[in-house]
Amino acid sequence: MDLPLEHLRTFAAVVDEGSLEGAARLLHVSPSAVSQRLRNMEERTGSVLLMRSRPVAVTATGAAVLRAARQIAQVVEDVSAELDQGSARGSLVRLVINADSLATWFVPALARAAAETGARFEVLRADETVSTERLRSGDAMAALTATPEPVPGCVSTRIGVDRYHPVASPALYRQHFADGVTPELLAAAPRIDFDRHDMFQDRFLREYAGVSEQPSIPPRHFVPSSAEFVTAIELGMGWGMVPALQCAAPLASGTLVEVLPERSLALPLYWQRWNLHSPVLDTLTEIITAAARDALDFS
Repeated sequence: MDLPLEHLRTFAAVVDEGSLEGAARLLHVSPSAVSQRLRNMEERTGSVLLMRSRPVAVTATGAAVLRAARQIAQVVEDVSAELDQGSARGSLVRLVINADSLATWFVPALARAAAETGARFEVLRADETVSTERLRSGDAMAALTATPEPVPGCVSTRIGVDRYHPVASPALYRQHFADGVTPELLAAAPRIDFDRHDMFQDRFLREYAGVSEQPSIPPRHFVPSSAEFVTAIELGMGWGMVPALQCAAPLASGTLVEVLPERSLALPLYWQRWNLHSPVLDTLTEIITAAARDALDFS
C-alpha cells in the first residue's frame, strides 16, 4: 500500500482542524483538493478513514493511518532538524497526562524538555486509566497511563507509583468520625469525586473498608480540577483521595487530616511512547523518567 506523504499530511490536517475546509485553509489548497486526496487514500486502503461529522472523527482504520501519518511527520521533522532545516517553531508533540500529575510534578519536567529540545507540546488531559485510547487513536505520541501493556506501536516503561491518601477537613472529621472511623461511617460520609469516571473513593472503600455495596448513596460532589478538588475537601464538602505530593502541605498545616492514617492506594504509572527513534521523544522520555524517579515512589 502506497500512501503519498502529501496525502498523509492532508489527512492529519483534516483531523487536527476538524474539517476539510479547515485543512484546506491550513494547507493553502482548495477543499476539493483535500477531498480528492482523502478519497484517494480511502481507495488505496480499501476502507473509510473518516466519518464526515462536525468535527470529523477517525474510524478504526483511520486511527492506524493517523498514527502512521504523525510518526512519519515526526521522522521528517527530526531529519530536518538534524540538517538544520527544521521548523523555526519546533515540532509539535502531543501528550496525554492525568490531572494529578499535571498539578504536581509533570509540568516542571515538561518545561525542561521544551528548553532542551525546542519542541512545542500540546497536553491532552485524560484519566490515566483511559489515556491509552488516545495513543491508540493516534491523538498522542506519548502518555502517562496506569496500563502496563503497551499499545500497538508503543513501548511501555514503569516510572513510579503515585500514592493516594484518604483525607478530610478537621471539621468534617469531627462531625462524622468523632468516635472513630468505621466502614459504615466512611461509606455514609459526604465525599468528593473528580468526575463520574473517578473510582478512587469507591476503590478505597472496597479494598480497605470492606465496602462493596453501599446501602445508601452519600452526598457526593464532583470537582474536576486537581487544585479545586483539594480546596473542596479543605472546605469540608467531603472526604477524598489525594496524592501524597498534593496533601503533604495541607496535612502539615492542619487544613487536612488523614481519615485512616497509614492507609493509602497505590497507582503504578507507566510512560508509553511511540516505538520510534526520535531525538525529541528520546530526550523527553529521559527527562520524564528522571523527574518521576525524584517525585514518586518506586515500590
